[in-house]
Amino acid sequence: MGITAKRLAARVLPVSPEGRVLLLHEQDPANPGVLYWGSIGGAVDPGETLVQAAVRELREETGIVMDPESLVGPLLRADQPFTWAGRDYVNDAHFFAMPLAESVDVSFDHLVEEETGNVLGSGWWTPGDLEDDGTAASAELPDAMRLAIDVIGGAA
Repeated sequence: MGITAKRLAARVLPVSPEGRVLLLHEQDPANPGVLYWGSIGGAVDPGETLVQAAVRELREETGIVMDPESLVGPLLRADQPFTWAGRDYVNDAHFFAMPLAESVDVSFDHLVEEETGNVLGSGWWTPGDLEDDGTAASAELPDAMRLAIDVIGGAA
């Protein structure tokens, strides 16, 4: 039985004026082909603030560069147990929201090595559609999306 690593994490929920949230289509390298939709974000590096980590993760995972002033939050804090490459983790996840147009170009050119080949795509989702699909990376994600949509605005 492995040791569970606790890590501080910053998550970003970009919200479109149409009321959808940009998510990433991913897989755990230890379980290729088992796909899920997750929020943008990851571990806070030593010396980084939550906001700095959120901005960095957004750029690494989507190629989107944004002004830290665009972030709202954190809106929600949640423990997220997960496994990655055979190791157990629990994220102390802090969720931020930001406005973003659906016409934005998403690029995976800046992924870190372990994410390359495991972040497979992106898509705009409503919380209800994600719940119906049943492939959310974590149980709190649809509610976090609803909160982000409420705070940023957009169609319901």
